[in-house]
Amino acid sequence: MNLKTTLVLVILVIVAFSKISFGQNNKHPNVVIIITDDQGYGDLGVTGNPHVKTPVIDKFANENIRFNKFYVSPVCAPTRSSLMTGRYSLRTGVRDTYNGGATMASNEVTIAEMLKQANYKSGIFGKWHLGDNYPSRPNDQGFDESLIHLAGGMGQVGDFTTYFKFDKSYFDPVLWHNGETEAYEGYCSDIFADEAVQFIENNKDNPFFCYLSFNAPHTPLQVPNKYYEMYKDIDPTSGFEKDDRPFPNMSEKDKEAARKVYAMVTNIDDNVGKLLSKLDELKIADNTLVVFMTDNGPQQRRYVAGMRGTKGTVYRGGVRVPFFMKMPNSVNQNKSIETTAAHIDILPTLADICNVDLPEAKKIDGKSLVPLIQDKKVDWADRSLFFYWTRRYPELYYSMAVQKGKHKLVGYTDYNAEIADFEFFDIDKDGFEQNNIVENNNAVANDLKAELDRYYAELINSENLKNPQPIIVGNKNENPIILNRNDAGGSRGIWAQEEIYGKWDVSIAEGVYNVKFKFVKPIQSAGRMYLETGAIINQTKNTEVNTDILEMKNIHLTKMDCDLIPFYATKGKNIFPFWVELEKLD
Repeated sequence: MNLKTTLVLVILVIVAFSKISFGQNNKHPNVVIIITDDQGYGDLGVTGNPHVKTPVIDKFANENIRFNKFYVSPVCAPTRSSLMTGRYSLRTGVRDTYNGGATMASNEVTIAEMLKQANYKSGIFGKWHLGDNYPSRPNDQGFDESLIHLAGGMGQVGDFTTYFKFDKSYFDPVLWHNGETEAYEGYCSDIFADEAVQFIENNKDNPFFCYLSFNAPHTPLQVPNKYYEMYKDIDPTSGFEKDDRPFPNMSEKDKEAARKVYAMVTNIDDNVGKLLSKLDELKIADNTLVVFMTDNGPQQRRYVAGMRGTKGTVYRGGVRVPFFMKMPNSVNQNKSIETTAAHIDILPTLADICNVDLPEAKKIDGKSLVPLIQDKKVDWADRSLFFYWTRRYPELYYSMAVQKGKHKLVGYTDYNAEIADFEFFDIDKDGFEQNNIVENNNAVANDLKAELDRYYAELINSENLKNPQPIIVGNKNENPIILNRNDAGGSRGIWAQEEIYGKWDVSIAEGVYNVKFKFVKPIQSAGRMYLETGAIINQTKNTEVNTDILEMKNIHLTKMDCDLIPFYATKGKNIFPFWVELEKLD
């Protein structure tokens, strides 16, 4: 054996050992998805914002694949359900961000469950917002490791472990680690990123899926002072004097919000840098797919690259977001893709890249983006995207849109509206959606209206929407169980009100229960505590005052699917509890 042959063999052995020691599997690359909350398209340096400092994300975007026409839903939970399943949110049962409409059906197949085919370990760190009780929690839906806050945001009513911390809810929080409460020290974004990095370290030898889902820069706008100091003196409206794109009018409140948002985004940028550095340190970056995206447009008015609308609208400012992707085992990735893509495309793309089968018996609305990335010719001209957003359930033709190619039809009108009442845009010529051209394009607009009608008729009849996922009470996987305000239905817009009608959709296992009722404020007068479960009503007299917790012990409940309706009746008022805990004793 000559020296050259020997050297080749040595190199091959070293390469093989390296792949074994670091658990690299080209067939099943690692996956990291980073998503931020309420960070709009314009909240990055790479998208033209002269104020916000995001060097890590900017560099990542410039060196990798940029989908420049990427769309999501107008609000949080619908986007996340579509990301997780590749399906429109209404198919999954998700129809709202609260009002009991942010619980995804347990029969849905998530990315984490899909990747189990190839023995991926999956972890989520941050915001879930698809159900806080069994069987809809992350650990019930395929995740091996879960560190989350509850509901739609820390400091919100559904996240009762941080709600009462008010303006300090993002600092030293009590979070939910694999379904149990655990106290943490530090700032929430740093905690979530640190735990994600630890998860990657722990699972570096096998394929993993890390879902780093920052709750920032969602309100409440809380950020460490060292980051706020970077922005406290800026004018967020300056620097656009030579920019002829539309710019929103910003109040002083909007300007201060922008300063805090930019500070929160810079903190996120630092944490993204921490995670990417860990991939390099572990020598697994080349075999890891990384996505950076946001979940919808900005909640407040600020720079959004000239687009119309904010979070909660179906205009582009509410639904177009940055989307950057680093492919595994690839070179020369610096590429911009102009084909329209969306959140529903992520799951089928991962199935393609990670070599696993798509979920069976589920209609997948998205398409794999791999052919676009590989510069293969694809004909997506006929593909349309559907958008909607209203509280509780979709409202026909109101805050509803369909986009197909360069054409977009927007409805902010009545259920029986004629085509002239809609807005119609050519977004290739009018990406800012300023010029309604419906009057001269009735034929094409009517075609899109027919498509909108088809979407609405199909999605509003989705099985998981008609038969929503109940919270399961009395199951060994979550006992005791706490029902929170985010998942309560009843009166429209139920939040932290005291005197309001509320209920939870539950499936109760027969047994004997102790029940606790927590109130927003201490009870000030005697009354009666009621617990209605279907036709079974339990009530008890209460004379104790200045307490915010009442209890009913040893209640026998039969097996039933019903509305669980609790209220405290006093002085002609019915006060709805802030949360309800049920513990099955047998």
